[in-house]
Amino acid sequence: MKKNFYITTTLPYVNADPHIGFALEIVQADIVARWHRLKGEEVVFNTGTDEHGQKIQDAAAKAGMDPQAYCDQYAAKFHALKDTLDLTYTNFIRTTDAHHVAAAQEFWKRCEAAGDIYKKQYQVKYCVGCELEKTDSELVDGRCPIHPKLEIENRDEENYFFRWSKYQDALLKHYEANPGFVVPEHRLNEIRSFVAGGLQDFSISRLKEKMSWGVPVPGDEAHVMYVWFDALVNYISTIGWPDQAYAKSWPGTQVAGKDNLRQQSAMWQGMLLSAGVPLSERIFIHGFITADGQKMSKSLGNVVNPMDLVARYGTDTVRYYLASLPAYEDGDYTAKQFEDIYTSKLVNGIGNLAARTATMIEKYCEAKVPAKTDDRFETAAFWERYEKALDAFHFDEAIRALEHYVTTVNQAIDIEAPFKKAKLGEDVAPFMYQLAEAQRQIGLALLPVIPSAAAKILDQVGVDAASASLAEARGWGGLEPGSPVKKGDILFPRLEQKTA
Repeated sequence: MKKNFYITTTLPYVNADPHIGFALEIVQADIVARWHRLKGEEVVFNTGTDEHGQKIQDAAAKAGMDPQAYCDQYAAKFHALKDTLDLTYTNFIRTTDAHHVAAAQEFWKRCEAAGDIYKKQYQVKYCVGCELEKTDSELVDGRCPIHPKLEIENRDEENYFFRWSKYQDALLKHYEANPGFVVPEHRLNEIRSFVAGGLQDFSISRLKEKMSWGVPVPGDEAHVMYVWFDALVNYISTIGWPDQAYAKSWPGTQVAGKDNLRQQSAMWQGMLLSAGVPLSERIFIHGFITADGQKMSKSLGNVVNPMDLVARYGTDTVRYYLASLPAYEDGDYTAKQFEDIYTSKLVNGIGNLAARTATMIEKYCEAKVPAKTDDRFETAAFWERYEKALDAFHFDEAIRALEHYVTTVNQAIDIEAPFKKAKLGEDVAPFMYQLAEAQRQIGLALLPVIPSAAAKILDQVGVDAASASLAEARGWGGLEPGSPVKKGDILFPRLEQKTA
């Protein structure tokens, strides 16, 4: 019986087109999902769209549209990423879906039954961009540092509150007992410090007369749910909660940006404790992507559209680039860096090696895999480093391990000089097997990262990517002598060829 694995991204707000920051998150999640499938596990991969709240209501009004029609339009753009970025998600949930609305209301009822929901009058400073309350210490010159162009709103109204303070000790004990709960470690330390500083109960409703676009509060028609309370429930509503079948997949792994640390690893976990649902398995927190050292913004005109990059360079190139960025910290996009990685790592590295291997085996071994020989590339050590990195969401470290392996094989060709040896009548077949088998190893390792190119690499040495598994890669010598080897199309054309 297959082991179950569940992974989910956050749900992006539908108040803007998809940008490269969310592309980073969803590609990272897709790499993990594909990695676990390669391990032979049954994977549920969730993403979707967050469609309630003040930002959506305001954006729809500005566009002169009904909120639902506005959400439909943008949800379709995010769903289109599946083909654009070659994603394998199994679930695409929208928080306006009827089954999610019902689940959010049931979740509310269970928290209420636990004595964790109450009503009070309150005053607060509020950032509409974050959809979060802000303390003075979190503001810079009176503004939210994440959304400095938005005015902080001063709100004074009666709302329902969630008794978050009740779960401070339980959360701290969970962090202590589960040191891998939040990855990377410094993000766990950050949230532990935040929670230890004292939790304040937070508002979980809005007056419908002021903000009507939300899930109705059970038993009180005057209020709708605060967008975060509603949206976070998607992680379990998408897999069938409150039906017990959800437990087949939950608890799961969550992928989120650093601006979501508090919501994912403390707010949501407190809500789960209240509702009697198991806490998340692990939470990976990634950094932001800047552009030439600056935060991306429409006003600066430096927002990078992932669809434009795919149209120019291809899906696999964009996926490889995103995986190459610092996994645990912020990464910076520049067009030069992007093209340098394309040329040096894909064209001259992986692509060149695949072409050289097929050409030489065709020339010296009649386009067939020769007799088996021993590994000369320390393949087992490569896989140990690669697996460890991917299991820790250290995507860039996995890429470095792969690039080192590719470089080692390419350098061996230069050292071995099979073209010269063949002219002298020396037998180069043993080395040809090593090259063919190394290509199989590289193709298998690339399947989670650049699946289309990886399938072509494997096809050159007669391996069907659709039936490939990690178990095959852990040992040297998977290629059978006599199997056909064939040249394929150029995997990564040089940039001058792409513009010709």
